[in-house]
Amino acid sequence: MAGDPYKELGVARGASAAEIKAAFRKLAKELHPDKNPGDARAEERFKRASAAFDILSDPEKKAQFDAGRIDADGQQKYGGGYGGGSSGGTTGGFGGFGAGGPGGRAAFEDLDLEELFGRFGGGAARGPGRGMGRGQDVRATLEISLEDSIVGATRRIQFSDGRTLDVTIPKGAASGQTIRLRGQGAPGRTEAGDALIELRIAVHPVFKVDGTDLTMDLPISVPDAVLGGKVECPTPDGPVSVTVPKGANSGQTLRLKGKGAYAGGTRGDLKARLIVTLPETVDPILQRIAEDWRKSRPYRPGKS
Repeated sequence: MAGDPYKELGVARGASAAEIKAAFRKLAKELHPDKNPGDARAEERFKRASAAFDILSDPEKKAQFDAGRIDADGQQKYGGGYGGGSSGGTTGGFGGFGAGGPGGRAAFEDLDLEELFGRFGGGAARGPGRGMGRGQDVRATLEISLEDSIVGATRRIQFSDGRTLDVTIPKGAASGQTIRLRGQGAPGRTEAGDALIELRIAVHPVFKVDGTDLTMDLPISVPDAVLGGKVECPTPDGPVSVTVPKGANSGQTLRLKGKGAYAGGTRGDLKARLIVTLPETVDPILQRIAEDWRKSRPYRPGKS
């Protein structure tokens, strides 16, 4: 049987609604099971404080208790001259947090316990209507590669408590997208919370995102630029062979259809900008050709 609700909350019988609320908030912060895991005494004390708050936060129940018509458990006292219907009992330790009457629900929401309980357990707070028996949601950020976001993948993430989870990255994932893993959050009395994994796409050393398109620089040799030919080009799906046109110049762009990034379910193109590149050590034959070319037909960039 619960004790005197005023004594449980440590307030006087003439305490105002604000004083009752403040007293319970203080006790809830100290005694909540998420902050005292495995402490049976704290849990029992929390239950009694919750039941006391259920009585005193409801004006009708409070008036009935003060008049001696219901006891500290919210049960009607028979023989006390009260002829009305039953006020309804508390809900087994969590009182005003259950699906009680309108007064209890309003008082619960007024307390802003979402903010209160969100401090414990390192996760996102429960919403007021989700019940005390559900565990907290936990949040984490997972950095993935651009390739993972385009073609999909499975990546493992580790939480601060040592737990690991395999996260399935969907094809076409976007940076900032959140994946919800139901039941993988903090444990609760009736059900576990969820794990909310926010995806972050790492900066890529080769590709740059431009809307739904990707851009990149594709180095080619002088012979390939002059004569044209097939060269290998990297893409997020793996390397492919592309054709460099004869007489290609640096800055010329090859467009690879459907090899870009995703946005809104649509995949763009990959634009490969050609960069004519000399070897670190110039081949003697190439040097002789360049010398003869300069003598016989001087070449001036930008002029025909």
